[in-house]
Amino acid sequence: MDTEFAPIFLFIIVAIFTAISMIVLSAILGPKKKTVVKQMPYESGMDPIGDARQRFDVRYYLVAIVFLLFDVELLFLYPWAVAQWSAPTQVVAEAAEPVKAVATAPALAAAGIPREFRNFVFFEIIVFVVILAAAYAYAWRKGVFEWR
Repeated sequence: MDTEFAPIFLFIIVAIFTAISMIVLSAILGPKKKTVVKQMPYESGMDPIGDARQRFDVRYYLVAIVFLLFDVELLFLYPWAVAQWSAPTQVVAEAAEPVKAVATAPALAAAGIPREFRNFVFFEIIVFVVILAAAYAYAWRKGVFEWR
């Protein structure tokens, strides 16, 4: 077996060992007595009040959707920022030694956004952020974030 997979196998072995040791230690060190109080449902440090199937206000779901909206926005912005501002191929290839520059030039050419499209992609992302900011302002005006 090549040594290039050794770190992966080591990681898998450590993960399996950690999981098994946590299960064994919890069985050994964990509480063994079952009492009525320990078997009670637990709700944020308070005794549960009412039925578990109670209705929620629609605003809860609106806030959750707005959270997901901005969470997904970040999922789009991080890879774009890395690709947009990655180093140009020529500068990296010239800075490296000639042997390494030849070996890495095809890999670097595929990385990032091509230079001729960077301004276009930048303004597209600006439009994306402006639309999300307008949606945020609209939700704010409609009172989505006001909990009553």
